[in-house]
Amino acid sequence: MLMSHTDRPAKLHYLANGFRVLVPGDHVVCAVSGARIALEDLRYWDAATQRPFASAAIATEALAPR
Repeated sequence: MLMSHTDRPAKLHYLANGFRVLVPGDHVVCAVSGARIALEDLRYWDAATQRPFASAAIATEALAPR
């Protein structure tokens, strides 16, 4: 039986220069906005806190010192 990973969230381990897929899926959810991010569009994350971000602006805001 073939397993489809369409419309399922992936579980990733974020590294400094990439990520490793722990559980197959086709997207992750932005830690701030809740937006769905297709894995092929994922460009921004924080490896220290293991959080994905939908855009550079969201990542910059989330990671800015307070």
